[in-house]
Amino acid sequence: MNELFNRRLAAVTAEYEDLVKRKNEPVLPGNGIFERYKYPVLTAAHAPVFWRYDMSPETNPYFMERFGINGTFNAGAIKWQGKYLMVVRVEGNDRKSFFAIAESPNGIDNFKFWDYPITIPETENPDVNVYDMRLTAHEDGWVYGVFCSERKDPDAPAGDLSSATAAAGIVRSKDLKSWERLPDLISKSQQRNVVLHPEFVNGKYALYTRPQDGFIDAGSGGGIGWALVDDITKAEVKEESIINSRYYHTIKELKNGEGPHPIKTSKGWLHLAHGVRGCAAGLRYVLYLYVTDLENPGKLIAEPAGHALAPIGDERVGDVSNVLFTNGWIADEDGTVYIYYASCDTRMHVAVSSVDRLLDYCFNTAPDGYRSATSVQTLNALITKNLEIMK
Repeated sequence: MNELFNRRLAAVTAEYEDLVKRKNEPVLPGNGIFERYKYPVLTAAHAPVFWRYDMSPETNPYFMERFGINGTFNAGAIKWQGKYLMVVRVEGNDRKSFFAIAESPNGIDNFKFWDYPITIPETENPDVNVYDMRLTAHEDGWVYGVFCSERKDPDAPAGDLSSATAAAGIVRSKDLKSWERLPDLISKSQQRNVVLHPEFVNGKYALYTRPQDGFIDAGSGGGIGWALVDDITKAEVKEESIINSRYYHTIKELKNGEGPHPIKTSKGWLHLAHGVRGCAAGLRYVLYLYVTDLENPGKLIAEPAGHALAPIGDERVGDVSNVLFTNGWIADEDGTVYIYYASCDTRMHVAVSSVDRLLDYCFNTAPDGYRSATSVQTLNALITKNLEIMK
């Protein structure tokens, strides 16, 4: 081996080992709803050295990157055999995304990728890009992954290389290593955000959908939908109702979408979602929570006003600025909740809370009154109450 190769190999390996072994720490005091953590849990630099570099001095004498990694983001999550796993959207420098599993012993640091990425079987109409997988361990015994399958719009005018179509791709596995590809979801509208409910509802598979007119714009799509399908191996949305609506001058006026599948609690199904609004800087993505009825998961019963998480500090900077997105969380046996969220289509973070705290937030934080005057009324009531207590 030549001296340059050895020197660079040692330096790059040492930097990687320091990164994946780094301890994370909560940022306190926080807001009481959750605790953010100081460091991202996954970045492009967490990709194994043997993914990025040819390790042979004969074919890579300068030890240069051969497969560049641009970002690690929008990860599904699951507790599996005592480990905390994320199925991560990994984007190469070539702008193609693929899925890979990163594993942690504690859910907050020491995430390391498995040796190989996930091989997703292609359909007869191959995906150009795949991303944002939601994981569901369903009561039927399978672990399902529902993701966005993107293809070039076949009806785009000549020379238009940006127009795309979106469908919900579906895979399933028993070991998270080999995955069976099922037919894409059939729907009257484009579907980029589809989540499988973990239980049968009236003997059927239940889906949270996001109907939209185009690849980017929701158009006439009213918000987060609810649909039942008879057979997941030939899934088709025939009827769809909106269970969480978009509203003018709110955090979700342009569109909203379910994040991971909801957590079952004694007070209802606890949901995490993203909302999008337009502003001078472009599209702003934030995260919010809501609750639906335990017996009727399609019935909204609680939703606090505004966002629960919005990008702050370094989270606001990246490939797509001013964006938080989530499609993965884990509820531990003791009630601890690990919320995995991405910032700016670049990196993954974790915020830690509990089922009890998140339910308290949802049921005891005022809902949106949709006018400035009602916001002032809510604030005045809280101020009056607190001034009495403080006397």
